Amino acid sequence: MFVITVLFECHVEQTEAFAAALETQAHNSVTKEQDCLVFDVCSDPEMPNRFFLYEVYSDEAAFDLHLKSDHFLDFDKKVAPMVASKTVGRWQKHPAVTG
Repeated sequence: MFVITVLFECHVEQTEAFAAALETQAHNSVTKEQDCLVFDVCSDPEMPNRFFLYEVYSDEAAFDLHLKSDHFLDFDKKVAPMVASKTVGRWQKHPAVTG
């Protein structure tokens, strides 16, 4: 499985609008994309304008399709002026070890 992490910091005055856009994007991703398995949105209780995304896709090709989806392109365009910083991590998920 392929994992994407994103750390966003939005402009403070845009926090509510940004959070709403993230929630919509998460919903759209897991309901419209068969191979988007997880799309978690987390917020920092000490910095409400800071958000962490944890996304799991069946493989890297599924994530590439995500980046081309209409809902992602609309989201990206909408939130671009709200974003103060963005850090993306790309990960390969290892199989779980069971005892």
